[in-house]
Amino acid sequence: MFKSHKSLASERKKELVFKGVSRSTVRNDLRSFHTLSHFVLSAGPLKSAPALKHSKTAYFEIEILDAQTRKQICIVDKVRQTSTIHDVKQKFHKACPNWYPSRIGLQLECGGPFLKDCITIQSVAASSIITLYFTDLGRQVSWTTVFLAEYTGPLLIYFLFYLRISYIYDIKESARRLRHPVVHLACFCHCIHYIRYILETLLVHKVSAEHTPLKNLIKGCALYWGFTSWIAYYVNHPRYTPPLYGNRQITISAINFLEIMPASQVQIITPSRGCFSWFHVQTTHMRLDHGLVSRS
Repeated sequence: MFKSHKSLASERKKELVFKGVSRSTVRNDLRSFHTLSHFVLSAGPLKSAPALKHSKTAYFEIEILDAQTRKQICIVDKVRQTSTIHDVKQKFHKACPNWYPSRIGLQLECGGPFLKDCITIQSVAASSIITLYFTDLGRQVSWTTVFLAEYTGPLLIYFLFYLRISYIYDIKESARRLRHPVVHLACFCHCIHYIRYILETLLVHKVSAEHTPLKNLIKGCALYWGFTSWIAYYVNHPRYTPPLYGNRQITISAINFLEIMPASQVQIITPSRGCFSWFHVQTTHMRLDHGLVSRS
């Protein structure tokens, strides 16, 4: 009997403990639920995720016709609206390798102006199908090549006359007659003049038109090289006589030459004793051929 009372008492204790634990658990659950509901209400209404907008890319189809025969040469498809005429020329070159991009001239209508490479397709498109007319511009060279050829040639040509080579002057007469100091001064001024032009071409000026027909290179070189040969032949001739007014005329001419040099300066990096140092080179205005050259 005593043992049975003990077992009953222990079972009641266990029930009481279990009931206490369950009540505390329920209270904790209620508190957590109340906290969660309060947090949700304070956060406000839930916002739906914004729908993704799928942008449609517009493509154009470009039909290229011969400007003379009006026959179709090729069709350039899948051209984006942000593409430029330069991009169209690149694709045209892939379809027709005989014409490289600088040789291709594209027009909206026959006889109209050629489209610049920077123009976008969207700016000239009236519909999804664009018709352009092709003109072969012939062999092209860059304007930088033209300027360098025009200015480098006179430097070399003048030195040939200055050295009095046997193919130009008589050797005996050249050895018998010494050069006047003004001949050396003329050579120095001539070299400074064209070296300045070369530095401007490489470092100062930017050319708006990238290419030009090959005939412009031939005409420019013929003018510069021919005029240099004509001057150098007489100045470096063994029978050359100094100016009429002597040193006074030479001094005034040298001062005028130096005053023509403008005040603009170009900074150039050049190696000096194992490190790089800055020095200034006086430059002049290079010719502005139809707005092709501008200062950078």
